[in-house]
Amino acid sequence: MTQGIEARVDGAVAVVRAPSRALAGERIAWLGVAGITLVAATFLLHQLMAWPPHEDEALALLVGRDSLPRVVEHVTQERGGAPLHFLLAWGVAHLGFGLGGLRLVSAIFAVASLPLVALLGARLAGRRVALAATALVAPSWLFLFHGVYGRMYSLFLFCTLACTLALFSALDRGGRLRWTLWVATALLAAAAHPYAVLLLAGHGVYVLVSRRDRLREAAVAGAVVLVLGIPFWLTDLVLVDRFDVGVGGGGQKLGGPEAVARYLWRSLGDATAGWWPVTAVVLVSAAGGVVCLRRSSRSFVLCSVGTTVAAFVFAKLGGSASPESRHLIFLAPLVAISIASVVVHVSRHRAALAVASVVALVALEATWAWHRTPALFEWEPDARQAARAEAEAWLADTSRPDDVLFGYEPLYLGAWERKSDFARTIVPRADATLALRTIERAAPLGRGVWVLDASERNNIRRRLEIERALPSPAAAFEARAFGPFLVIRTIEPTVTPESYLYHAARAMLVGRKPSLGIGDVDVNLRTVVLAARELRGYGPSLRSRSSTSR
Repeated sequence: MTQGIEARVDGAVAVVRAPSRALAGERIAWLGVAGITLVAATFLLHQLMAWPPHEDEALALLVGRDSLPRVVEHVTQERGGAPLHFLLAWGVAHLGFGLGGLRLVSAIFAVASLPLVALLGARLAGRRVALAATALVAPSWLFLFHGVYGRMYSLFLFCTLACTLALFSALDRGGRLRWTLWVATALLAAAAHPYAVLLLAGHGVYVLVSRRDRLREAAVAGAVVLVLGIPFWLTDLVLVDRFDVGVGGGGQKLGGPEAVARYLWRSLGDATAGWWPVTAVVLVSAAGGVVCLRRSSRSFVLCSVGTTVAAFVFAKLGGSASPESRHLIFLAPLVAISIASVVVHVSRHRAALAVASVVALVALEATWAWHRTPALFEWEPDARQAARAEAEAWLADTSRPDDVLFGYEPLYLGAWERKSDFARTIVPRADATLALRTIERAAPLGRGVWVLDASERNNIRRRLEIERALPSPAAAFEARAFGPFLVIRTIEPTVTPESYLYHAARAMLVGRKPSLGIGDVDVNLRTVVLAARELRGYGPSLRSRSSTSR
């Protein structure tokens, strides 16, 4: 594309064709975004299996082994949470791809999110800010870790970005098709994670504050989302009931403004670099960047962030509800755009300063990601990998179809990948009511199986070796040690729920030995004890409220 420039030379008018600088700048910006996306994709694919398998990844895949109707029933009626994630996990499980396949799905959505960050940045603040914001999102711990973590957070990021872009398209141009696209992306976001409610609430507040000219269309579209999203809201209520979350009734507030501020501070650190001096500079920069944005963009950022903060100030959370930085991943692009905006504004006539500032923050973010999760860069220790493989092979070779597994241990996932008919009854360790329901439904019960891991971060002392220890009475159990993993199993079927819970408690008490010091034992033992009390008729009010968040 060229533009004509008139110049008078010796009385004649000549038309000088010059390349459009704006078009050239746009091409450079998008080439930069493409380069960042390619680098991020290369890193995520190379490090896809570096981080050790996690029980939440095992949960999704082991639940996904079941039939689709049973998976839907489990998620919508028993567990709650993110139906879209479990649907994808079901597809991965039935295609036989296992953990690598689930993590690849996370990586694909993470990489696909980067161009959307750039589009949002361009919409809010221009192409230079878009390029800088993309560069700031890609090396952050929040992005890199959840790009390989086989859960729903990169999917959630992608869906929320698509939903926000669809909103701006509908507000700018209107039309039934564009509002239909917003409705569709809003429902996808709601299916990806319950915290999509915060995103959609921010959208509603923004329309009320800044775009009343589209209020009628937005209200109709919002009503459609409310109605069509009823299955997702009901699923969210299941999760709320399990973990005692809400704006009234049971539970306690997060702890007031100070606790909310601490949570937001940690989340900001994970989205950038979590050392407090860096986080302080980032906070000031982000605030300055919001001021630098044009009015409509500033209004959107403030409505999105303000709605989320207000929700946490007024929400009441039970003891098991533990909001983490990953729950606010949908705000990370807005943080990056705000920081990029002030960098571009301050150095608008000094490109070298802008580049240096972005490069410095990128380096700090990557360093924080390494500090936060070393295994993401360094891989799991060889000794632990070998021990895990040996334990998985032993479980696969010696298991019976009616074995009863406790918790969604990664070893069980590895054993299932080796043996397709591996035991299917898994007792959740974070909810006593659900645990009791599971064993009652599966009775008569086979052998109980438990795993203690001496290398977990929450142990008193992390080790790559564990002693072989038997519960009491020793004649009822067998145990095998594989590096840091101790696998305990009853010799005979447990048959009844009462017998299973008794043997589970004995197995958990092994982890309390001073020489073992297994950090999860207290949580697991509490679940077992509460399930046993409920079984004896003490009522559902004693449901477990563990410290683990699903």
